[in-house]
Amino acid sequence: MPVPLPRPPALLKGLVTVVLAAAFAAQAVAALLPHVPLLLAATAVSLATEGALYRWQRGVLSLFAKSHADITVRHVLRDLLLVVGLLRLGEQDRETVYGPLVAGLLAFYVLHCAIQAVSVLVRRTRTLPVVTRNIDASVLRLSAAPAVLLRRPGPRLLVFGLPATAGLLAAAPGDEPVYAAAGIALSLALALTGLGALLLRLLPGRRPAGEQEVLEWFDAWLAAYRPTVGLYFSGGAASAYQANMWLEPLARVDGRPVIVLRERFMVQKIAATDIPIVCLPKVSTLMRLEHSTLQVLVHPSNSGKTSQVLRIPTIKHTFVNHGESDKLSSCNPYAKAYDEVWVAGPAARERYALAEVGVEDKDVVETGRPQLDTVRPYTGPPTGAWTTVLYAPTWEGWDGNPGNTSVIAAGENLVRALLADPGVRLLYKPHPLTGSVDPRAGAADLRIRELIRAANRERTGARPSSAAELDRLTKELDRLTTADFRAGADTVERMRVQSAPEPGRAEAVARATAAWEEAYWASLPEGEHQIITDVRPELYSCFDVADLLVSDVSSVISDFLASEKPHAVANTSGLSEDAFRTAFPTVVAATVLTPDAAGVPALLEAVRHPEKDELAEARAALKLRLLGPAEPPSQERFNTAVRELCETAREHRARVAERLTAERPAAELPGQRTDTALPAAPR
Repeated sequence: MPVPLPRPPALLKGLVTVVLAAAFAAQAVAALLPHVPLLLAATAVSLATEGALYRWQRGVLSLFAKSHADITVRHVLRDLLLVVGLLRLGEQDRETVYGPLVAGLLAFYVLHCAIQAVSVLVRRTRTLPVVTRNIDASVLRLSAAPAVLLRRPGPRLLVFGLPATAGLLAAAPGDEPVYAAAGIALSLALALTGLGALLLRLLPGRRPAGEQEVLEWFDAWLAAYRPTVGLYFSGGAASAYQANMWLEPLARVDGRPVIVLRERFMVQKIAATDIPIVCLPKVSTLMRLEHSTLQVLVHPSNSGKTSQVLRIPTIKHTFVNHGESDKLSSCNPYAKAYDEVWVAGPAARERYALAEVGVEDKDVVETGRPQLDTVRPYTGPPTGAWTTVLYAPTWEGWDGNPGNTSVIAAGENLVRALLADPGVRLLYKPHPLTGSVDPRAGAADLRIRELIRAANRERTGARPSSAAELDRLTKELDRLTTADFRAGADTVERMRVQSAPEPGRAEAVARATAAWEEAYWASLPEGEHQIITDVRPELYSCFDVADLLVSDVSSVISDFLASEKPHAVANTSGLSEDAFRTAFPTVVAATVLTPDAAGVPALLEAVRHPEKDELAEARAALKLRLLGPAEPPSQERFNTAVRELCETAREHRARVAERLTAERPAAELPGQRTDTALPAAPR
């Protein structure tokens, strides 16, 4: 896999900043002397350094802006020093010659400020209160975004102002003001053209629908689509996997599903799906769901914005989590805020009871894990030349517990021990948040990757002929799952591109994904170790090809139990093995590995020779405790839970409506927040 390019070191970043400051100082000295060669050289270095800043050091640009030395100030200073240098050359009457040019230069900067002001207005007209995906919103007059150059003041000033700066530079050696005039005229023309293009977008027929029009359209869409169950999600960019794992179960529920998001960027983070997606950033817009037919919201994670949607009394809320383990996050006290908590099996029910966090047993519903219905079961020991081992450690977490992840204390030892076995093919799939809290985890992850690359340099063979087929399937899958956005597209343009999906797209994606996964594994050189960090292949696909899993105390262990294949857990908690098993019941059927990885050879021996595997029966029993019975399937149990909670929501609405009607005359009932009548709840 491609190695990411290293980021420029901090020393280089500081050097670029020093060079820019030195260039301005040299330009000032050259303008006052005057010294034309130095003036030309200093200005050229200054412009080149600006380009380097925008390429490599966006953080330094932010510091300049906070110091009131943003791109506009720097560009004005650069041109001002050029003008001073030109005025100090030659005769005393040069002010008369260059006066109109200075006026033209000032006019250009006025236009630059005007473009920025109008671009802000255009951006506001294109910031809609509702962002959608998989919904036909063409009536909102959606259009392509303005060119990036017109929206970003820094690059725009560099490009539009370059002719003026170049003209002033060209005028200096030969004292030819005509060059300066030509450059300034070209900059003025560019600025006027850009300003005109933006002003046209403010015309009533050229801008998207206004806020009230969008909200009325959204209410009408809710009334027409009549959603019954939704997935509610809010979080950071790296947390989208928590929602994505529930897309397929949600798509197969009995009802009309919808996905409700709160952050605009998250709309593009949600994986390929045909389910309608609505992003409601404002609380006031979110509250419009109260008057819809939406009956149940499924929550795969807790976030600060979860409390806002829990205020809607007409909707029942259930917490499904994005995975279950013995971590404290699997029995978070926040779970008591939901109407129900849906768990995989009896173990999670017991976990909540023992934690005493306020979740009552009557509110816990066992639904299994619908995502695992397709995981292939154990079929016996490895039969080929290689034993495929999946090392999928979790991340370091927020609490600083050394037992959260094995990457820091044991990761390199585990990988070395596995690579030392000539019959092992290693799949390394780190958690996407690895290193986000503890830099040591990120550093250890990089060292592990290098160990794997070094091992591959001694083993890699020719790629199978199926690699060409993989390329074809990759293009086909990308065509089905990714939208073709123009460079610089904003949310409005993406809404227009990602309209209602074509009929049958979901089925086509499922077929293409299955074909891609089969081709992917077939395309790999025999025995080559893999570092898997891309979206594809998914974790469950790795389960299917692995003979053994090595992980930490996390939901990965619980999910892998669906296959009943052997697995091991790294103990980096500092506890003895007995205390570790007592503290974390989900490792009862796992081989416990110490940080020095001394138990890896015996573990591999038990995987290859099932008669030495003493934990097979324990895995079957633990699977039943963690994931529940195999029949009925998890998806069926999930569907039943959705139907029953929807029925509870409808009964609650009916009781409230009946009570209000009985207690108060209709004439005295307070008016609704909207004139749109609540549609009859679909069944």
